[in-house]
This record gives sequence, structure tokens and C-alpha cells, in this order.
Amino acid sequence: MTKNELSKKISFTLIASLLVAVALNNFLIPAAVFSSGVNGLAQLVSSLLARFTNLQIQTGWWILLFNLPIGWLGWFKIGRGFTLFSILTAALTSLLSVGLPIHALSANPLMNAIIGGVLTGIGVGYALKYGFSTGGMDIVAFALAKTTGKSIGTLMMAINGLIVVIAGFTISWSSALYTIISIYCMSRVIDSINTSQQKVTVMIVTQRSTALIKAIHERLIRGITILPARGAYTQKDSNVLMIVITRYELYDIEQAVKTVDPAAFVNILNTTQVLGEFLDEDRKSQLAETPKSSV
Repeated sequence: MTKNELSKKISFTLIASLLVAVALNNFLIPAAVFSSGVNGLAQLVSSLLARFTNLQIQTGWWILLFNLPIGWLGWFKIGRGFTLFSILTAALTSLLSVGLPIHALSANPLMNAIIGGVLTGIGVGYALKYGFSTGGMDIVAFALAKTTGKSIGTLMMAINGLIVVIAGFTISWSSALYTIISIYCMSRVIDSINTSQQKVTVMIVTQRSTALIKAIHERLIRGITILPARGAYTQKDSNVLMIVITRYELYDIEQAVKTVDPAAFVNILNTTQVLGEFLDEDRKSQLAETPKSSV
């Protein structure tokens, strides 16, 4: 990873953390509207403790507490680079949400639900775009998907559904309904910023295929299919590199192309199903430890 890429990731870590913290403290928490995933669970625990025991522990501290074991899980099951920036974002979100005042900017719960969801979606969307997440349930869902065979979307829906149901029975059903609106807004914004599918197919038309393949393999362990091509207008020979990756690896592909061949034509396609061997993190780790001559 170059210094420029590292500075970009750190910058978007700060931006994502700030956006999520503002969404929580200025829109969601004052309106008793719950976020998705770990942040929503943290809100729920904080609210229930305050309501039934008068114990006041801010949501931010619960976010940090819940992400510690999740970070350990992700470190060994998902990937260290992804997990490191994800947990860093979660930790910054936690500290910012504790440090920033909780103050409602609107008395309208519907407006709070929409704006809170949009701000969270922007933070999460750009985190995903740059190869990490805001921590929490993304990591859990990935780990569970590997062991249960269930899709990540199904698992995330189940987790968020649980938050909505508990909020409805313990807080109020209006809070639960506004939470659904907020989560929907968040998901739509994420989809508009980042690819909505877990896997994508990248088609790269380039005349520098050898150098580009080397650059990609320095960043990722993924199979690449080389297809011969010829430009209809220029009549020049080139190659099409076809790669199926996860959405979290898209940033690495983009950076490799920008570095080696900025003139390359890149087409990114949603991939709904992959048959055959698609390397998970365990298999990639095994290949990383195997000498290239024996692969």
C-alpha cells in the first residue's frame, strides 16, 4: 500500500467515523430511532439499561465493547487489513459519539430517521468503497456466512430484524417503524455509493496486461482470465482481464489500474452467483504461504 493510498484510507476512516457519530448523536439517539448492526444493538442496550435500571452508559462505550470480540473474530476469519481499518473506524466512532454532545437538530422523528440513515449510509458506503467497513456486523456476518452457508444479506436482515422487534416490544412500535425507515435509507445510500452485490466481475481492457496482472497479484490473490481483444476503431490489439472479486477488494483493483494503466477501460458488473472455486480468506491465506513456483 502506497503512502497516498494509506492517507486516503485514514482520511475516509475519520470521515466515516464522524458521519456515523453525528448521525447517532444528532438524529437517531435523540429521536429513539435505532441504527443497524452493532451500533443499533449498542443503542438498544444503552436505552434499556437507562429505562429499567437507571444506569446511564453512553452508546459509544457499548459500540467499543461490542467491537472488541468482533475485531478478534475478523482478524482471524476475514482478513487483517480489512479488520484493522474496520475496528479503527468503530473505535473512532465510539470515541466521537462519547465526546460529541447528544443534541437533536430536529424535533421531527421522521426527519431524524431519514437524515440519520442517510448520514450513516454515506459513512458506511465510502468505508466499503475504500476497502473496509465501520466494524461490527459486517465482520460477524462474513464469519457466520463461512460457517453456516447462509448469505450475508440474509444474516444482516435477521440481525436488523431482531433490533426492530426488540425496539418495538421494549421502547415503542413507532420507534421500531422509524428504525425500518432509517435502515432502508441507509441501505439505499450504501448501494448508490458502493456496489450492492457481494461479488462483482471486473472486465479490464488494457494494452499493459502483463504489468497490470503483476500489480493486481501484488495486492490480491485472485484468478485472472486473459481474453484477446482488438479495438474496432483503433484496430490495435489488447487484452481483456476478467476477475471476480468481493466488493471489499474493488478498491485494490481500482488503485492497481490507476497506477499501471490509467487509460485502461474498466467495466464493473454485479455478480449474483459464482459456480466453481471462489477463494475465501482461509484458502487465500494458504496460497499466500505457498511458494509461487508450486502454485
